[in-house]
Amino acid sequence: MSIKTLLANIDQLQKTIDTFRPFSETTLKSLKEYYRIELTYTSNALEGNSLTESETKIVIEEGLTIAGKPLRDHLEAAGHSKAYDFMFTLINKKGFTEADVMQLHALFYGAIDVVCAGTYRTDQVFISGSAYPLLAPEKVALLMQQFIARLDELRTNCHPVEYAALVHKEFVFIHPFIDGNGRVARLLMNLTLLQEHYFIALIPPVVRSDYIRTLEMAHTNDDDFKVFIARMVYETQKDIIRLLQG
Repeated sequence: MSIKTLLANIDQLQKTIDTFRPFSETTLKSLKEYYRIELTYTSNALEGNSLTESETKIVIEEGLTIAGKPLRDHLEAAGHSKAYDFMFTLINKKGFTEADVMQLHALFYGAIDVVCAGTYRTDQVFISGSAYPLLAPEKVALLMQQFIARLDELRTNCHPVEYAALVHKEFVFIHPFIDGNGRVARLLMNLTLLQEHYFIALIPPVVRSDYIRTLEMAHTNDDDFKVFIARMVYETQKDIIRLLQG
């Protein structure tokens, strides 16, 4: 399906979702908590976290540990939940700042590595399986400033879903942190969607290979990656409509 057709379908589903607005406080709270678990589970699973969806729920909501599962996996779930809450404090803004990005990372990564949490990397890092080397660490700060400065232009010139995809892509290619960049990229992508009155888009681990493949291709042509993200938005919209229809 072409990006043009997908975006037209997304716009049509968005009109359906808008018929349910305004949402009650109870509905909004319920949706927020539902997607806290879903986004935390899927985003962490894409990076190799071994917690299942139900185990993620137990860790976040009950603060319990899962026997036989690594401590780091628990910390990633708890940290992502904190970053998720912070993301929601930003939804009435247009765009985000460097400080916002650093805070998202600090909340996600703080219990894992307090020294590196919320600070740009100072070492060269590598992504296994990628043909494209990451930029040198001394270039990160300037590139992040330029990235943030382009947000208004991207938002003005792109469909909101394309805008969200480009935010994700450009952030990942800068790769400003020593670790946790994928998690922060997906939080920023969803923040932009929420700011434009869309819902959170999930990338389930079952499509991980397509996700990685299209993101790698985006180094030279990002059309397939934009189509991929649009598909994820479209599928999530259908789920939301099913939830709202009860």
